[in-house]
Amino acid sequence: MSGHGAPIPMMSRKGAPLKGEAHVPGDKSISHRSLILGALAVGETKITGLLEGQDVLDTGRAMEAFGAEVVNRGGGEWSVHGVGVGGFNEPANIIDCGNSGTSVRLIMGAMATSDITVTFTGDASLNGRPMGRVTDPLALFGTQSVGREGARLPMTIVGAKNPVPVRYTVPVPSAQVKSAVLLAGLNAPGKTVVIEKEATRDHTERMLVGFGAELSVEDTDEGRVITLVGQPELKPQTIIVPRDPSSAAFPVCAALLAEGSDVLVPNIGLNPTRAGLFYTLQEMGADLTFENMREEGGEPVADLRAKYSPDMVGVEVPPERAASMIDEYPVLSVVAAFAKGQTVMKGVKELRVKESDRIDAMAKGLRAAGVAVDEGPDWWTVTGLGVGNVQGGITAESRLDHRIAMSFLVMGLATNKPMSVDDGGPIATSFPIFEGLMADLGASVTRSNT
Repeated sequence: MSGHGAPIPMMSRKGAPLKGEAHVPGDKSISHRSLILGALAVGETKITGLLEGQDVLDTGRAMEAFGAEVVNRGGGEWSVHGVGVGGFNEPANIIDCGNSGTSVRLIMGAMATSDITVTFTGDASLNGRPMGRVTDPLALFGTQSVGREGARLPMTIVGAKNPVPVRYTVPVPSAQVKSAVLLAGLNAPGKTVVIEKEATRDHTERMLVGFGAELSVEDTDEGRVITLVGQPELKPQTIIVPRDPSSAAFPVCAALLAEGSDVLVPNIGLNPTRAGLFYTLQEMGADLTFENMREEGGEPVADLRAKYSPDMVGVEVPPERAASMIDEYPVLSVVAAFAKGQTVMKGVKELRVKESDRIDAMAKGLRAAGVAVDEGPDWWTVTGLGVGNVQGGITAESRLDHRIAMSFLVMGLATNKPMSVDDGGPIATSFPIFEGLMADLGASVTRSNT
């Protein structure tokens, strides 16, 4: 079942070329952080273009539970009246983060150094994911946590009454872990230091500086060293959320695979810690171009044009690029199925602990559709069959994972037989307008029970 209601079976099939403009939702990562940092600022933060998917709405409700005033003014316009660093109230009820790992991990960090006790839960998928990689570093501040076996939700976090600053080296590339530690460091005295051996998306650092925190970043022999001075007074901001590159990945990849397609995706955020998929696609031979490159709110932005690309070839994706495209590997594996030769993806063990084990989920579906996949703990390879040679004709399990569902629906736009997913309901968590947007482009993506 979907974590948000009865299952919604969906199907896609080859049809007309995709044409037009794809106005994808606001960036999910920046949307989450806008609400959380707005709640930690003193005064009113105004947000334009907020992603109104279920995950982000769950974050907004959580901020209200901590005492912030979160107001939907309509048309993607929101405001947050914050309570200041260290100003979180103890929620009266359990915080339900639905399907969102970003919500629960970042919020755990934001409350970890306040003298409050909070219980977190989520849907079946979220409650199955391990939280130890966040609760372990938070314990260094003086936080306590009690959860189910394997550090799983439901979990109660007891915030540190007298937090201490932390110096922490992130063991595996994870923007969520890094961000949780930095958010916890906001209410700790002195300097909190986070060291990344591999750079991950840096929205938290950019936005902390924008809100007035004293933060520096230095590249050293240890890695990327981020130093945050604790207990600032964050200043409210006016934020324009760029459109989400992870959501853009789906209409972009669909356009590359559907014969005759030409799709423009305007105003896409091209933060270098997020744009790895697009550069990988270009290396594969995709007809993908950046137009009208500019900067908005400290983030690089461009209009992205994708055209049908029947001659793509397999590549080896550099492991150091993994962090900049970790959410895009499922749909990349779909593109790889239609390329010629082998696409190799290494350094991706983070995929094993996302909303689902994404390597296993994609591998099983691709194999059932006639595509050869090999895999290991932190790598996988897809041997492409070339355009016109992928059969399809199966029903893939979405496993309560929005990106798995959308990836297989993109695949069905180019397979010889239609592709189905058992439950497209989770798509609403990150891309609530996916069906309408794809239909407007001319794609045949439908609910199977309608």
